[in-house]
Amino acid sequence: MDTITERQARIVEIVSQQGFATIETLARDFGVSTQSVRRDIIRLDADGLLQRFHGGVGVRETSARMDYAEKRTVATDAKHRIAARAALLVPEGSVVFLDVGTTVEAVAHQLREKQRLRVFTTSLAAANILAGRPGIDLFMLGGFVRGPDGSVAGETTLSMLSRFRFDYAVIGFSGIDRDGALMDYDLEKVAVKQAAMEQSGQTLVVGDGSKFRKSAVVRFAVGLKSLVYVTETQPPEHICEKLGGQFVIAE
Repeated sequence: MDTITERQARIVEIVSQQGFATIETLARDFGVSTQSVRRDIIRLDADGLLQRFHGGVGVRETSARMDYAEKRTVATDAKHRIAARAALLVPEGSVVFLDVGTTVEAVAHQLREKQRLRVFTTSLAAANILAGRPGIDLFMLGGFVRGPDGSVAGETTLSMLSRFRFDYAVIGFSGIDRDGALMDYDLEKVAVKQAAMEQSGQTLVVGDGSKFRKSAVVRFAVGLKSLVYVTETQPPEHICEKLGGQFVIAE
């Protein structure tokens, strides 16, 4: 491995402190083009010093992220129980936003049994699960399709989200930070989560117990005490205290 440049070393330092940085922010801070920063990130990723993500760069994960098809086979019983409990919290006639992820897809399966529901989603998988169900009005939000999970994100998606108001948002996550902030891996997808939460009267955060022992890259939902967490097991007390909000345990 050749010696990295002074700017590349500084990028490693910034990202190590912050956990994540966007290409645009780094370019502005260093007074260079986004193309120059992108080349730096490609080099740092190849050297194993940082990890490239869409739109930016983050700290390298300690273990490889699981393939999306593999994720669907993990904690299936827990996801089924979480989904069934979350669906009970959504009354007939509600307007619901569905996020992306395998647990949210499980919720979509449970919502198929509703008789009257209006669903908005950025998940191609969730839309496919609900498409054609009697009594369910389905709206697929537009934008760029990102990654193997079939998620839709980008400026168009955010613009469309701002035009709607939801009764409930069902949001997935990948881990939590030390102070209780929810975390995920992709900056654009996190932006969609945040926008949907802002447009919702109530947010249901769904995830199995393992998520409360993991970390990710991008922080969101910091210090929100109004969230309802639906999981299959009670997290440790110190984690509950940091997260705040209400916990609904799926038996």
